[in-house]
Amino acid sequence: MMLSGFLCATCGVQYPVSESPPLRCPVCEDERQYVPASGQQWTTPAALMAGHTNTFREMAPDLLALGTVPKFAIGQRAFLLRTPQGNVLWDCLSLLDAATVTLIEALGGLKAIVISHPHYYATMASWGRAFECPVYVHAADREWIMCPGETLHPWEGETLEVLPGVTAHRLGGHFPGASVLHWEARGLLLTGDTLLVTPDRMASFMWSYPNNIPLPAAEVARIGERLRALEFEAAYAAFWGSEITADASAVVALSVARHCQALEGGRAK
Repeated sequence: MMLSGFLCATCGVQYPVSESPPLRCPVCEDERQYVPASGQQWTTPAALMAGHTNTFREMAPDLLALGTVPKFAIGQRAFLLRTPQGNVLWDCLSLLDAATVTLIEALGGLKAIVISHPHYYATMASWGRAFECPVYVHAADREWIMCPGETLHPWEGETLEVLPGVTAHRLGGHFPGASVLHWEARGLLLTGDTLLVTPDRMASFMWSYPNNIPLPAAEVARIGERLRALEFEAAYAAFWGSEITADASAVVALSVARHCQALEGGRAK
């Protein structure tokens, strides 16, 4: 599996094919991300494959997490949902090698890929081509698509039923189109970092995670109201060890209250 186009070494997002690296990465220059003090760095898919591999870990029945080792860029994990109607990939990794394609194809391939927000766009267009499936990103974040492709499908509105019982919900906050994925039959919520699970197994709601800029209390209260309509026992966020495995709906509601009360004038409904 040979990919092309330079990759930002800080955020992992792929850019179109060119003879030399882009001059800048708009994703990293945005205040929700960052350019390292050492300056913008680039790599290639071939260089990434030479020193990295993807691992698979079962998190729950029919839910696999994929991650790249050693850590690359932001270091997020992706999730493979194995449903009776087909497999769905939630979020994306920059590394797509032959072993990853072989393993996923052996598990039944992919019916769809759904991305939570621009920081995890990674090499999503290449994944869509490799598995011949649609890649769903919210249209509110269309401007952050750096490497367009025929498999990309911007979706609009507040919900998208990807497969029966598997629904993306736009919550906003971190990005206008920031979304979560609800697997109703299994009582699972996959959050990316639309909300992020903290070390005390609560949830945080930030406009910029690396720069520690919180969302306003009113925005978090609105997100909390949206989440109250969903039933989920477990929540899995973007990073290893970042999950709530019991009573997740109640824990997230408490987290909303904690966030709002910690900000001046904040009130949780």
